[in-house]
Amino acid sequence: MEFAELIKTPRVDNVVLQRPFLPRVEGTLCLTGHHLILSSRQDNSEELWLLHSNIDAIEKRFVGTLGTITIKCKDLRIIHLDIPGMEECLNIASSIEALSTLDSTTLMYPFFYRPMFEVLEDGWHSFLPEHEFTLLSVSTDEWRLSYVNKDFTVCPSYPPIVMVPKSTDDEILKKVATFRQGGRFPVLSYYHKKNGMVMMRSSQPLTGTNGRRCKDDEKLINATLWAGKRGYIIDTRSLNAAQQARTKGGGFEQEAHYPQWRRIHKSIERYHILQESLIKLVEASNDQSHNMDRWLSKLEASSWLTHVKEILTTACLAAQCIDREGASVLVHGGEGVDSTLQVTSLAHIILDPQCRTINGFEALIEREWLQAGHPFQQRCAQSAYSNSKQKNEAPTFLLFLDCCWQIQRQFPCSFEFNEQFLIVLFEHAYASQFGTFLGNNENERRKLKLQQKTVSLWSWMNRPKELEKYFNPLYEANSLVIWPSVAPQSLQLWEGVFLRWNRSLKYLNEAWDEITHIVEYNKDLQAKVNALRRQLAELQTED
Repeated sequence: MEFAELIKTPRVDNVVLQRPFLPRVEGTLCLTGHHLILSSRQDNSEELWLLHSNIDAIEKRFVGTLGTITIKCKDLRIIHLDIPGMEECLNIASSIEALSTLDSTTLMYPFFYRPMFEVLEDGWHSFLPEHEFTLLSVSTDEWRLSYVNKDFTVCPSYPPIVMVPKSTDDEILKKVATFRQGGRFPVLSYYHKKNGMVMMRSSQPLTGTNGRRCKDDEKLINATLWAGKRGYIIDTRSLNAAQQARTKGGGFEQEAHYPQWRRIHKSIERYHILQESLIKLVEASNDQSHNMDRWLSKLEASSWLTHVKEILTTACLAAQCIDREGASVLVHGGEGVDSTLQVTSLAHIILDPQCRTINGFEALIEREWLQAGHPFQQRCAQSAYSNSKQKNEAPTFLLFLDCCWQIQRQFPCSFEFNEQFLIVLFEHAYASQFGTFLGNNENERRKLKLQQKTVSLWSWMNRPKELEKYFNPLYEANSLVIWPSVAPQSLQLWEGVFLRWNRSLKYLNEAWDEITHIVEYNKDLQAKVNALRRQLAELQTED
């Protein structure tokens, strides 16, 4: 298919771009296969380059022959284009609709993008399982790398290489895979160096109504327990939901077969409930009525902060079991690709200082989200504005990033990265020139040959010039476990995402610039103090 077939009118002059808090721009609108571009002939006027894949919905209205197209983006901004001529307006609108809803993944922009920067580090090879295992081997020899899934036949949504107990051979893994939904047998997620406890993740066991049993599954997860120790199974569904799952062939671990494990149910919502919550929250954020009661009512009705609280509470529970109870943990829900990953990755951030660095957080995204099989392309197909019928969309990853921001706000000196780093990850998960978030698992990414045909997001973000934008000036390495408060009073709306297009951030940005300046000035003064102390010490020794 040629993109030209979808572009009815490639160019229109005298188009006016209107955006909140920015001056209106008049210029020429051009449509390409992947971008909507508005360039102005005015000096110093910024161009608009908008990926078609970032467009969630468009609306059009007419006053006489003047048409206005309202574009609602997946990154939650709303822009207006005033286009002279009804026919041109209709053609532009239908072209945008067609170009923003392409079915074929290989027609998306990452396959056509060619970097204008020198690739210093190939992001596709930055976070390999072998490297992670080398780091683990320094602390323990009780785990091994398994290549049982090298051809993706044991578990289609797992990576080719996983970490499992050394005492468990690949034949046992194959048997356990038939007992877990989608073949997602328990694998290592985190090893706690402080006490040797571990966190594993999987999908639900297929016990069904007959109480089916798998002794190899029991053997596998018991291999992580020390003699005389108990473990915790954290099920991210309510007890009622887990019991209902049995009627569809799913279920949960029976106490009689897992006597050393205590099962805890923590209800975390998923799928369409989260998508509806996002839609309501964004609607509330865009409400211009300035009515306090209405705003608070809409915010509460969205239940977004309730979901944040549920996820953080469960992650804290997992971390508490490991660090304070000295017990190993298995986390799963139903499929094990949504709430399970939210909980395990947040527990990493609470327990492991390395995950609070830029490189460590990127490794966490790679390991616990991309390689772990979170279906990014399905979940991020639509954002908060789309009028299309919902399928598998859910803001699972955005909720995780929101939880990270909540912890970061409570511990502003413990994270190497700033809020902008999290926002950039949110934006690229929904629309990007990079191939990192394409596909729904490693199997699909291999078939698409993303490593050969697209550029990794990490290749771009980890360039020194780009990294400067993401450093937190207040960062001081903190080797301790951090315990975020999940009290309702401690949780706030993430203004940097949900309100950034609705009000000016000029003064907030100026404040951060001033903070950065003060921190740098303080470092310079500290260096001078140290130099003077050395000089004084030298003079004293001469005397």
